Amino acid sequence: MISVYTVTLINCYQGLAVEHELRELLIAGLNMMGISETPQDAVSSGVVIVTSLLLAIIAYVFVRRGVVQGLNKIIERSKVRWDDIFMEHKVLEKMSVVVPLIVIDVMVPLYFPNEHWLEGVLQTTLTLLIMLQVTRVLFAALNASNDMADSNDVGRRLPINSVVQLFKLFLSFVFLILAVSLVTGNSPIYFLSGLGVATGLVMLVFRDTILGFVAGIQLAANNMVSRGDWIEMSKYGADGEVEQVSLTTVKVRNWDKTITMIPAYALVSDAFRNWRGMSESGGRRIKRAVNIDLNTVHFLDDEQIESLKAFKLIAPYLSDKQAQLKNNSGINGRRLTNLGTFRAYLEAYLKANQNIHPQMTFLVRQLASTQTGVPMEVYVFSNDIRWANYEAIQADIFDHIFAVLPEFGLRAYQHPSGRDMEGISLHSRESS
Repeated sequence: MISVYTVTLINCYQGLAVEHELRELLIAGLNMMGISETPQDAVSSGVVIVTSLLLAIIAYVFVRRGVVQGLNKIIERSKVRWDDIFMEHKVLEKMSVVVPLIVIDVMVPLYFPNEHWLEGVLQTTLTLLIMLQVTRVLFAALNASNDMADSNDVGRRLPINSVVQLFKLFLSFVFLILAVSLVTGNSPIYFLSGLGVATGLVMLVFRDTILGFVAGIQLAANNMVSRGDWIEMSKYGADGEVEQVSLTTVKVRNWDKTITMIPAYALVSDAFRNWRGMSESGGRRIKRAVNIDLNTVHFLDDEQIESLKAFKLIAPYLSDKQAQLKNNSGINGRRLTNLGTFRAYLEAYLKANQNIHPQMTFLVRQLASTQTGVPMEVYVFSNDIRWANYEAIQADIFDHIFAVLPEFGLRAYQHPSGRDMEGISLHSRESS
């Protein structure tokens, strides 16, 4: 008879409680073949054993080649994705292995009716195999559920992998308790009651698991991080894409192709940057300044203004400013400067740039001057968030800025180099 603990496990997992009916059916089949269900000699026992093994093989072939393959063909023709994932993890194939084990386990009392100790050893072994195989089936089903969650955007936002690992840990714990209780002949409650005494040890052994699970719940509840996010956590040297959020760790593949493993609870207790908001917004910030040499800033005369009108982007601005300042000349009056005109040109140039996001912050501003000049900062967003494209857009903008500065009589500030010092020294010698 199948152990009460196995029946408990199978009832929880599969709802199987058909041992008695199956045994009666097999005994009736043996009687029809002229075989007694209580063999009295080794030959009769051997016939019963061979017959039961044949029945187990037939049952396995029928379930595996008939039922499972038939269900797989139906799954292949279906349009939904979740059943294909279950098929890929071979859940049904693993489940079919339970059938012959149950058939043999039911027939064990018929093998050696007078050898109860041998019957107990065989049934204990078969019961452990059935429990182990049922646990493997559940593990495969959990893995399939995890893959199903990863196949959609909503599932990727949830810590499904952490929950799956927690269930696997729980099932392993249940299997271990039932296996030990089955071998020793004690009730599972006997071992569970002993865990209360070892609570401190359990907390120490499973510290990271418990902290990781609690952190996973917090990460999911607050939608802090999920698979596919770009996160940056300098404390752990992480700067890349999240590949996996497990029960105890978060796996990050950095942009230099190295991998950083971060404790899950560290994402709750420490600060980190998640770039998901940038990815979802559809725009990526460009914030960079060019330092203008203060010695090149001056008022524009009429000739210079007319020359700058050749730039179509700035011509309307210059005409409007000339009209406004027509009656306001002189040293104390308002006059156009090359720096202010350049800022207006830069605004017009960026507004005409199709790579700049029109619905996000748009700013060209002059910052406080420093010993390295006056910074002219561009604060806009590109409409392409892909890294390579973003860098190309940003580089094109500043390539143009550096190239057009001389047209406005401006020059970017640059610290003197060795070549500059050499030129000054040569000029000094020539002058002397």
